[in-house]
Amino acid sequence: MAAPNSHPAPMTTTPNTSAPAPAPGLRASRLHQVFDQALARTLRANSYANFAGCFPTPAKYVPASLESVWRQLNAKLEESAKAEFDEILAEREAVAHLNELDRLVSEAKERRERDRLAGENGEARGPGNPPHTLGAEELYKAHLTPYLEEAQATLNQKLEETHAQNTALAQTVQAQRQEIERLLASLESVVGDIEGAATAAAEFSKEHHIRQDAIQMDREVKARPNV
Repeated sequence: MAAPNSHPAPMTTTPNTSAPAPAPGLRASRLHQVFDQALARTLRANSYANFAGCFPTPAKYVPASLESVWRQLNAKLEESAKAEFDEILAEREAVAHLNELDRLVSEAKERRERDRLAGENGEARGPGNPPHTLGAEELYKAHLTPYLEEAQATLNQKLEETHAQNTALAQTVQAQRQEIERLLASLESVVGDIEGAATAAAEFSKEHHIRQDAIQMDREVKARPNV
């Protein structure tokens, strides 16, 4: 009986047909730059002086060995950080997305410039842009405009009501003023009548006094003898 073949069949490897990573654009390059700067600051913070301060005995007796360990540790930290960063970029397809964002921003700027030139030349602009192509300020204004228009309409209505109330109040005040003027005219007439009556009463009182004096004189003359 033949012994069974204990060697497994050779595995066929599938060639890597994935597309090469895209070259980083403006924003992707800036992201790499920010990461490199942050990593460099971290490595500078882990200086040999700080590292040796944590191991005073080896730093005193075997400083060369301790410095070698420090260099290997920093190199491993740098290598691990870069590898993890590249892995995250590849997993999230960050470079491709950032390049797409660069393209969209560039197209939006070109479209805005064309619209500006068209407006300056008096040309009609095309239909409204899709929301995802608008900038932050345009989206903010588009979202806020309905509320501002509603508030403006409410304020206009209140202003009209206040104007109507002021008009009615002005008419009431004018009517009251006319009524006061009529009352004053009537009061002046009454005052004139009172003054006339007072004058007449004074004249009557004076005439009555003269008459009384004449009667008294006549009585005195008659009362004298041989008159």
